[in-house]
Amino acid sequence: MPPRKRLLFVAAEAAFFVTHRLPLALAARDRGYDVIVATPRGRLAEVIAQHGLEWYPIVVQRRTNVIRELRSIPNLYRLYRRLRPDIVHHVAIKPVLYGTVAARLARVPAVINAVTGLGYAFDDRQARRLLGRALGAAFDILLRHPRARFIFQNVEDRDTFLRRGWTTPDSAELIRGSGVDVRRFAPPATPPAGPPLVVLASRLLASKGVAEFAEAARLVKARGVDARFAIVGEPDPQNPDTITHADLERWRDAGAVETFGARSDMPDVLRQASLFVLPTYYREGVPKALIEAAATALPAITTDTPGCRDIVQHGVTGLLIPPRDAEALAAAMQELLEDPARRVEMGRRARERVLTEFAVEHVIAQTLAAYDRAL
Repeated sequence: MPPRKRLLFVAAEAAFFVTHRLPLALAARDRGYDVIVATPRGRLAEVIAQHGLEWYPIVVQRRTNVIRELRSIPNLYRLYRRLRPDIVHHVAIKPVLYGTVAARLARVPAVINAVTGLGYAFDDRQARRLLGRALGAAFDILLRHPRARFIFQNVEDRDTFLRRGWTTPDSAELIRGSGVDVRRFAPPATPPAGPPLVVLASRLLASKGVAEFAEAARLVKARGVDARFAIVGEPDPQNPDTITHADLERWRDAGAVETFGARSDMPDVLRQASLFVLPTYYREGVPKALIEAAATALPAITTDTPGCRDIVQHGVTGLLIPPRDAEALAAAMQELLEDPARRVEMGRRARERVLTEFAVEHVIAQTLAAYDRAL
């Protein structure tokens, strides 16, 4: 019997790995890989070990500091030399950048670089465009490994990398998101009673459009529409883009929104809702929250931006609006809140699409096939 291959996941956040990649890691173990995980210490890190996976702590800078971040390369190099993985799966931009260099130096046989969105650096604000050019120059230097394959969640990100020469068509995979458990995220047996509930569930960052949601909720209520609006999530004080507790309290005290905080029972929260909203202008990969909402047969309103339009089909499974436009968001919410039959039909089509394209089993099978090609 041939020896088991060693698969090392390197992710920028423990919580993100648990919520987005843990089912893949467990499936790879069942497939015959020895699976190891490296993430920073933080929320949900203990869950990795609870599933019997070997875990190593690493340091990934949350804020942009080039000198400190470059220290990641020798640290990852030492880890790769120590563990001798057959394949490393980097998750998110910083592990992709620094991990690819470390993997080349440590002579890791195969690398999978999962681009989960291009984030702030490639959005359309002037300050960010400067950062985007600097990051692009770093990509030109750092993304060089003869056996690296890239996994993209949306077409725009893939085409950006191909256009700039950071990968080749033969090394680019398109796998839309991390998948969703369609048995856990399933529609309610009966429609929710009472006024319709509109939910935004996300990391509470300004670039996720949380303030626009609160303003749009205020506008819809001022027009006499009977509905509830809820924000699900907690501020992230370590992120400079965070929404603050003071923001949430101000919106709640004004009567615009309810604040649900962080929830571990999202399937139940979504089954209470009639509409899901994500007015993000962050450069997403494919937002898992939109897939989970669709699996629960919820129509969604989101922005006409990369990743979001890969999930929501305008006029079919939801509505697409311009980013940073509270008025447009309010009009879209009012349009669907006043048409229950249309909401139900959109939700039905959204669920059907998830079953055929976004179920976690499909994503796992595609990713394991990418490992085979990389090796």
